[in-house]
Amino acid sequence: MPPHDTLLAFGIIIPATAGVIIRPLRWPEAIWAITGAIALVALGLLPAGDALTGIRKGVDVYLFLIGMMLIAELARREGLFDYLAAYAVEHAHGSPQRLFLLVYAVGTLVTTFLSNDATAIVLTPAVYAATRAAGASPLPYLFICAFIANAASFVLPISNPANLVVFGERMPQLTDWLRQFTLPSLAAIVLTYAALRLTQRHRLNEERLRTDATRPHLSREGRFAAFGIVAIALVLLTASALDVPLGLPTFICGVVTAAAILLIGRQSPWPILKDISWGVLPLVAGLFVMVEALSRVGAIGQLSDLLGQAVAQWPAGAAWVAGLATAVLTDIANNLPVGLVAGSVAASDHLPQSVIRAILIGVDLGPNISVTGSLATILWLTALRREKIDVTAWQFLKIGLIVTPPALLAALAATMW
Repeated sequence: MPPHDTLLAFGIIIPATAGVIIRPLRWPEAIWAITGAIALVALGLLPAGDALTGIRKGVDVYLFLIGMMLIAELARREGLFDYLAAYAVEHAHGSPQRLFLLVYAVGTLVTTFLSNDATAIVLTPAVYAATRAAGASPLPYLFICAFIANAASFVLPISNPANLVVFGERMPQLTDWLRQFTLPSLAAIVLTYAALRLTQRHRLNEERLRTDATRPHLSREGRFAAFGIVAIALVLLTASALDVPLGLPTFICGVVTAAAILLIGRQSPWPILKDISWGVLPLVAGLFVMVEALSRVGAIGQLSDLLGQAVAQWPAGAAWVAGLATAVLTDIANNLPVGLVAGSVAASDHLPQSVIRAILIGVDLGPNISVTGSLATILWLTALRREKIDVTAWQFLKIGLIVTPPALLAALAATMW
């Protein structure tokens, strides 16, 4: 591609990505991503066929998100989250610190076995319901959903769809994965908890929770929603063990559960479909198209060459540089496009496993500094907006700069162990 076309492509991709992050005029993130993708095609910088190829690469992600969003909306409507919220408040015994720990533990489990996107989609409304039932300030507990979604996202291969993108066909076996990432995951989870508790200590110390929350009756449809979530967890674990893409199984579980609940309750599907945040799908599609454009202009090949040179010249420090640089890039450009680029770079045969592990940790954990650093955090923001809660980029950044660096450095150090 001629140099002026390359500059023009970057002149479109950079503002479009900035629009996703900053949301000028408070327009949805998807508008900026789709505008950038359309501009690349309209100006002849990316052939329409290549753009469609980029969109098709995201099919597994679209199916995964649809399945998760469908089951989360059903669970919310059928009162499952209200039931779980009352259960959590009951076991907190009036202690904000105990409720904080309980929410963090549940968030770790949900992220580990259902993925970080599921934590944003499924757990966030449940936590909001719990804080409402307890008469607590919601934000300290809602921040848990955002930070643990990334901090625990490399416990298992299924904990973050980005893991599958980064490793691709070189995905380690489950036992090998655990050997490589158990210690870094523990470091990230423990240090994220400690730092997040530190940032929220004043709010937690200033309030007292209600202890008289009545646990509501869980309907038959609500129990089906719970079974659907458990089924998705089991299916994802099985799919991961068999090296099967996660999108279609998640989609099927969501659709089957939804159909069963709607038939039992004789409900129309339209109210549920209307309340799902469909805008996340064109957002993801637009990001995939922009990554395809980066590949076409040769940016991915150049990054791969630069990283190869760093490995050759500084073997001991290349993993640190790769991990930290990737983490910073995720906060600037979102971890979905960065993960796609990193996956292409990691496919190079000249990169050692230590560098690939560091890249993955940067992709997974790095986004905890920026409010739009990961798709999971964007989904979390969407869930908050439904409850009329607004978290600004500055609010998140102030916490992220305290919480993320210790966890990131410790996790990277653990991979070198």
